[in-house]
Amino acid sequence: MDDELRLDGNAAAGPLREVFSFEVTTAQYACERCGRTDLLGAAMVYEVREMGTIVRCPSCDNALLRVARGSGRYWIDLRGVRHLQIEDATG
Repeated sequence: MDDELRLDGNAAAGPLREVFSFEVTTAQYACERCGRTDLLGAAMVYEVREMGTIVRCPSCDNALLRVARGSGRYWIDLRGVRHLQIEDATG
């Protein structure tokens, strides 16, 4: 991917906030390809103008998740994530 388009995982907060009701950048992911676990905010984000957002694993460049929006809908692809873990804020 083009390094000029690459941002850190926190750049996905805006598009993902529209879909998820929790602060998704603090969620822990496990990469389906290499098994790396980290906070989603530590991943790499590519925003492809007018097309959507791609979040990639910083270890192996696997596409963890993709979010696209159009025609009043969201398309979310999580195939690159083994799991997404969120801490319960209520304890």
